[in-house]
Amino acid sequence: MTELTNWINGCHVKSGSGRFSDVYNPATGEVQAKTPLSTVDELNEAVAKAKEAQKAWGATNPQRRARVMMKFGALIEEHMDELAEMLSREHGKTLPDARGDVQRGLEVVEVCMGAPNMLKGEFTDDGGPGIDLYSMRQPLGVVAGITPFNFPAMIPLWKMAPALACGNAMILKPSERVPSTALRLAELIQQAGLPDGVLQVVNGDKEVVDAILDNEDIAGVGFVGSTPIAQYIYGRAANNGKRAQCFGGAKNHMIIMPDA
Repeated sequence: MTELTNWINGCHVKSGSGRFSDVYNPATGEVQAKTPLSTVDELNEAVAKAKEAQKAWGATNPQRRARVMMKFGALIEEHMDELAEMLSREHGKTLPDARGDVQRGLEVVEVCMGAPNMLKGEFTDDGGPGIDLYSMRQPLGVVAGITPFNFPAMIPLWKMAPALACGNAMILKPSERVPSTALRLAELIQQAGLPDGVLQVVNGDKEVVDAILDNEDIAGVGFVGSTPIAQYIYGRAANNGKRAQCFGGAKNHMIIMPDA
């Protein structure tokens, strides 16, 4: 039985909550690991450390941040089979489907390799009489991603890569049912050169989600999951003055052929 951890300041850290959630192997029905359900204090401490780490990361020029994404993408390619097997053991997808999950996340990492171009501002000459207008793209600071069970690699990568490439620090709260892939991705991006503390993985349940939504140092939240939870997260985040990007109730469309 494996006791999983959080990922704090570039290393695995055990939670002191004493609460755990079972992680099943869907192929056998057996409990193969336990995910810690972290406390509010643990989440807030992770955010405080991320806030400090973000200052230097946000001041790093986009070209250097993009190079981290390049190395990260190469490491994902190198460890594709390992990630797919890890994902399959917790989620139950077939290996080809699990590889597709990782691949679709990798494609977002590849887009973020172009961060220097995407982060350019705009300039308008003579926007008004004697007035020039310009815009600058700057990091928000600390942001959070709350990701679901159905895509253990793709959606965490959707959240991580753009947030980090733009100079933010990231708090990732993966589904407590499939946490191992997110933890492994955190190891790989550190190996790619991401400074300690810029990405924190905090495992937990609703208690941690509410702590994310109420923490004053988290400027924005991204969520993918069911529509009722999306509405709850959007409402509470907005009420606390946070940016919120919530995708609820996504559909996978199918055509049913007559021979079915």
